[in-house]
Amino acid sequence: MGLSREVLGPVFSSALTGLMVGYLLVSPLSDRFGHRKLVVWSTLIFAATTFATIFAGNVTTLVVLRFATGIALGSVIPSAIALTTEFSPSRLRATFVLAIYCGFSLGFVAAGAVAAWAIPEFGWRSMLWIGAVAPLIVGLIAWMYLPESMDFLIRTNARPESIWRVVRRVDRTLPERSPASFTTEAAESRSAVGSLFTSGRALGTVVIWLVFTLNLAEFYALQSWLPTILGHVGYKLGTIALATSMTTVGGIIAAFAIGPAMDRIGPYGSLAVVYLAGVVFVVLFGWAIGGPEWTLHAAAFCAGFCISGGQKSVIALAAIYYPTPIRSTGVGWALGIGRLGGIAGPLLLGALLTYNLATQSIFYAAAAPMLVAGLLVALLGHWYGGGKRTEARDDSALVARVDAPSFERT
Repeated sequence: MGLSREVLGPVFSSALTGLMVGYLLVSPLSDRFGHRKLVVWSTLIFAATTFATIFAGNVTTLVVLRFATGIALGSVIPSAIALTTEFSPSRLRATFVLAIYCGFSLGFVAAGAVAAWAIPEFGWRSMLWIGAVAPLIVGLIAWMYLPESMDFLIRTNARPESIWRVVRRVDRTLPERSPASFTTEAAESRSAVGSLFTSGRALGTVVIWLVFTLNLAEFYALQSWLPTILGHVGYKLGTIALATSMTTVGGIIAAFAIGPAMDRIGPYGSLAVVYLAGVVFVVLFGWAIGGPEWTLHAAAFCAGFCISGGQKSVIALAAIYYPTPIRSTGVGWALGIGRLGGIAGPLLLGALLTYNLATQSIFYAAAAPMLVAGLLVALLGHWYGGGKRTEARDDSALVARVDAPSFERT
């Protein structure tokens, strides 16, 4: 479109701003309309606004469409995580959440690979065509096959037959005949957002927000400035690209190691160890810069394992911490508040770079957020991980009972 770099800044930031709006304002609507509807409609809107972007003729239209796309994307993620958590076996809950959230990292890698092939062959608009068709297909599949939250169906007094169809999709050994009725935990009188601070959750909510903010600040600072730092030292473009990609690969691999650890050992202790190990690896990353390339790539992988992997893991922690009726709101608000760190992190690291500090000194400073995050998670585990809080430990506080003397299921 012939736009200058200065104009592209607002275009890019509009999508991120929309993402925050979706997290904070739209995701709580799942309590009223259901997770399934929010996932399906948000995905279809995401497809439609991406398709409309193909025909944007000016910057204003482009900014509005990218903002709307961000809102839709931010709306679908918390509900997708909440549904995954609700339908996962309790012994594998963190593993399942981390596995689906790998879609973000895989999406980054896939978009780059597809762009390298599609743009030279078909032009830049081809990426928008692909970005519209793919979520359209996913949205239609979700509309046909994605079940609604059982907690939502019970709380909204859905027909027992509708609830039972969902239950039998989970366990086919159950009888075909629907029980007479179901009951669930009474909903709190406060709004979904207000409920994040009731029932002893206030301190935990604030700590989770702080951890999200610190982790996202670290993540975006590293992703934004690592190519510049490596280029300033004198590395070639291929080495820079590989080192940057290794941080993403480390985060993907981490999901399949940290998730089982959170399920078997405990979510708080496992995540605290990841963050504290990240302090060591970020410092070693600074020492590896200027050395052999293999040490640089190994350090990038290990740092990404803790930073990107920690970012996925703290989402699983939030999903475990909040009970089912407010899980989507809890995860959405944590992601939304955490975006403030995503904005501040690159700015703070950029300010450090203006002082011409040694590379090692910059990475010493960059390790500090990981240290604070690790200590906060350890404290969170001390406060809430020892049985003081039953909502976070139990299976989401969902209790389904039937009016039949021979059958009761929780």
